[in-house]
Amino acid sequence: MSEPEITKPKPRHPGIYLLPNLFTTLGMLGGFYAIISAFSGRYVEAAIAVFIAGLLDGIDGRVARLTNTQSDFGVQYDSLADLVSFGLAPALVMYSWSLSTLKSYGPVVGKIGWAVAFVYAACAAMRLARFNTQVGVIDKRYFQGLASPAAAGLMMSYVWTMNDHAVSGATLAFVSLGVTLCAALLMISKLRYFSFKAKPESERMPFLMAPLLMGVIVALIIDTPRVLFGIAIVYVLSGPLLTIWGLRNRRSKVAGG
Repeated sequence: MSEPEITKPKPRHPGIYLLPNLFTTLGMLGGFYAIISAFSGRYVEAAIAVFIAGLLDGIDGRVARLTNTQSDFGVQYDSLADLVSFGLAPALVMYSWSLSTLKSYGPVVGKIGWAVAFVYAACAAMRLARFNTQVGVIDKRYFQGLASPAAAGLMMSYVWTMNDHAVSGATLAFVSLGVTLCAALLMISKLRYFSFKAKPESERMPFLMAPLLMGVIVALIIDTPRVLFGIAIVYVLSGPLLTIWGLRNRRSKVAGG
């Protein structure tokens, strides 16, 4: 008897997964729309577009994991989209709204304005590149440096809050300079930030978490920009505090033998 022929599976053609990359593309569209809105002077729309991009950025990875459609292409594409939405868009929105007005103080100060905006975009690019090289190496519970979506959230909630209070960017030009530079340097710092990506030890959560989350949601409905700005400030400050706390614990363990 002749042995049955073994049919080899047909090789899969290289391609991309549609669903997760669709969310990534929509997130990049949010960043692109924010840039267009800033050039048109619609700064609140620009800030909202960046926040929508942030929500979509949180969805695409989860969709890829749930549908088992992770790919190297998706990882690289997500980083490039993040550079647009959380690197270029916040930098250009901030420059158009506030930093561009520094040229009224002289040509040298004006150059500092666009230079700091560029520094922010460059730091976002370096932050994303460093994150890609550390995937699978670092503790998933923490980020090293402020994540680019969080930095963009700080920048855009600041712009949105000031616009909501009818405060012009020209009035806060030097404050905006400090906010932009601070966000940029925090992204490339070695400070530790909670990533909220680690799986919880139990499916149950403390009872107090439910009313706390409801309170945050109600507060967001009542005054969205100020609550987002407050959350961004608390998260930004958590990095230095978490890092100091970790260093103190290490020193106490070393001292205790």
